[in-house]
Amino acid sequence: MKSAPFDYARAASLAEACDLLATHGDSAKLLAGGQSLVPMMAMRLVRPAFLVDINEVAALKFVNVERDAARVGAGTRQCVVERDRALAARVPLLRQALAWVGHAQTRNRGTVGGSLAHADPSAELPLAAQVLGAKMLLRSSKGARTLEAEKFFTGPMATAARPDECLEEIQWPVWSEKRTASAFAEIAIRHGDFALVAAAAQVTLDADGRCTRAAFGLGGAAGTPLAFPKIAAQLVGTRLEDGAIDAAATDAAKETDPGADLHASKEYRRHLARVLAGRALREARDKAAAGR
Repeated sequence: MKSAPFDYARAASLAEACDLLATHGDSAKLLAGGQSLVPMMAMRLVRPAFLVDINEVAALKFVNVERDAARVGAGTRQCVVERDRALAARVPLLRQALAWVGHAQTRNRGTVGGSLAHADPSAELPLAAQVLGAKMLLRSSKGARTLEAEKFFTGPMATAARPDECLEEIQWPVWSEKRTASAFAEIAIRHGDFALVAAAAQVTLDADGRCTRAAFGLGGAAGTPLAFPKIAAQLVGTRLEDGAIDAAATDAAKETDPGADLHASKEYRRHLARVLAGRALREARDKAAAGR
């Protein structure tokens, strides 16, 4: 199929993009990598009357690794982030999640901000953002505001961004403690597909092997990516024994509300949620214990 008719403008700056969004309101969509928007337009699942192309906005393309956070421009290609060694050293979960995003060709065009703004609950980057508590900087012609991932994702393919706002940058928290490690696990019909269920975890161990900090979450298990800070807090002080991890994974699976389709039932997705949450936590634990 072909997309419905639309008007198009290529923004030369972030300010111009915001002005165009303010002018056209709900009828406008931002075009970055186009890896999700263009197929949906071709199938006429979405019919924007106006496209604002932000591919040439240089201010949206950067990676700055700082002491407490790594700042990534929303227009930065996923492949650039995936290959950034300094970023991978400070926010390893980001590279681990990106390894599951589509294929190399997808990541060559897809942008970090585009994936987050698309907000597919089965997508990998929204899950990483939710688990780490990433912050989204949103810009409009009226000013800027920052939202944490928990408040940014509001439903399936829905965010708290207003029609006149452009996602400008993402601030990924850095866990600077030694013996910190992360892991990402996923089950999909084929590699490169969106996950049936995905799990992400990050933990820190002290010199005695006890957990001092933990975070984990699930994708594809509800209308938004899920993080479980209260359950993760129960792991602090333990040695992350298998029993403690199994209990946490079971409790997390009980809080999921997955859908059902021709690929998997609700019960099977909930089963995957428990298994993958445990798998991610164990892998993160083992890496941290080994100092990786």
